Amino acid sequence: MELYISNEINSDDKATVRNKLIAFNMKNFPEHLNGRYQEINLFLKNEAGEVFGGIVGEICWNWIEIHYFFVDEQYRKYGYGKRLLVEAERIAKEKNCDFIKLDTLSFQAIDFYKRQGYEVYGTIENAGGHTHYYLKKDI
Repeated sequence: MELYISNEINSDDKATVRNKLIAFNMKNFPEHLNGRYQEINLFLKNEAGEVFGGIVGEICWNWIEIHYFFVDEQYRKYGYGKRLLVEAERIAKEKNCDFIKLDTLSFQAIDFYKRQGYEVYGTIENAGGHTHYYLKKDI
């Protein structure tokens, strides 16, 4: 049998690759951490239900990984971002996570994250002309 590479948008195939990687990983983590996966979706909304920001991430074994974190520019500097992170940290504690990790670019929110207690553990220079930061906060 010969295999070929396909470059297409296909939700089923994407789920297959993701699920196979999760199954492989589960063989290599301690049993008490297996099956610890949960989506985290925190949204900043008004009374009409319009979304003005939020955090999208997941609990993965013993940490929370934040994939997307955004607050509309008009609502920045009012503490909403901090409140979203505090809620993510509350969930992390409730679910016995050891840390939260996320990434940001130099033009985004590096100083904000540092003020919230996140520490840089890695960088990539020249990521589109910017620095890409990887951050972590122990819970």
